[in-house]
Amino acid sequence: MRKLFLSHTTEFVLFAVIIAMSIVLAFTTDRFFTLGNAFDLLNISAVNIIFAVGLLVVLISGGIDISFAVAASIVQYVTALALERIGGGGWVSGFLIATGIGIVLGVINAFLIHRFRIISIVATIATFNVYFGLLMFFTKGVSIYNLPDWLTSRVIIYEREMADGSWAEITLPVVVMAVCALATWLFITRTTTGRQLYAFGDNPEGARRFGINIGAMQFIAFGWLGLMAGIAGLMQAHYAQEVVPNALYGRELDVLAAVVLGGARLGGGKGSVLGCVLGVLLVSITQNGLNLMGVSPFAFKMIVGAIILVAITLSSARIGNLVPVFATRKSTGGRPADRGESR
Repeated sequence: MRKLFLSHTTEFVLFAVIIAMSIVLAFTTDRFFTLGNAFDLLNISAVNIIFAVGLLVVLISGGIDISFAVAASIVQYVTALALERIGGGGWVSGFLIATGIGIVLGVINAFLIHRFRIISIVATIATFNVYFGLLMFFTKGVSIYNLPDWLTSRVIIYEREMADGSWAEITLPVVVMAVCALATWLFITRTTTGRQLYAFGDNPEGARRFGINIGAMQFIAFGWLGLMAGIAGLMQAHYAQEVVPNALYGRELDVLAAVVLGGARLGGGKGSVLGCVLGVLLVSITQNGLNLMGVSPFAFKMIVGAIILVAITLSSARIGNLVPVFATRKSTGGRPADRGESR
């Protein structure tokens, strides 16, 4: 049990914080501790969690990307136009178009980073502005409301009528989110490529000497995020039942804060799917709690800024690094262990 805790300290701490915050909000608000609100949290968080598991792979590989939300905006707009051209299509064609566009946009980032040796954050700041500028230039900010019926029809996986007559629902984006999280977990923990991404992010030069293809790692990581951005864009259009060019603009920092808070290390080599999911849920619960208490939405932006600051600080010295030190001092009567003991 102790070994499990030490290897997943961040996840345990996040889970404890979520439980504590939920208990406080249950006593301070009337609606937080209800099934309807819990389902709403899952439905609202689904797109961000899809983003998060994609961004996790990039962070594990040692990169960083802030253009994925704008890429998803392009995906949903171009997909909507393409579906209109082919007469509506269906879920299969929608997923193929959306994921294809998303992967292409992710690969563009990887190409710029690998071919021109540009730092990933600089490259994605550039593509963030280019993507958003092109999107707003060609769309003129006009939203699309005439979407195919299959895309706008709500797919309800589970529903339950509440005492007040309202309905608590689990919708399609939650199931898609769960599939994306599971696929990402299998990819980074159960495949050779996933283990290579961890090795590359932790020690790029060592990985190169070991024979790992650096270019392949970058294209795979950013391509995976592009794939998740494509899926997230389609799910956003389905959930909102419309395509708004700037609907996802600004989510990149919220997602980045959540993923780093969940244990992903800026600099690469560390991170887990469970951690980033808990990180997104913690940020969503915080926002939901503030809304229920009637706190200004600007306060949430301040809190997200503080979360980013704390997360970046802890990414250099994770809480998990402090626990073994405490345990070692306790076992040696408060004295640091000598070299023989440490072995």
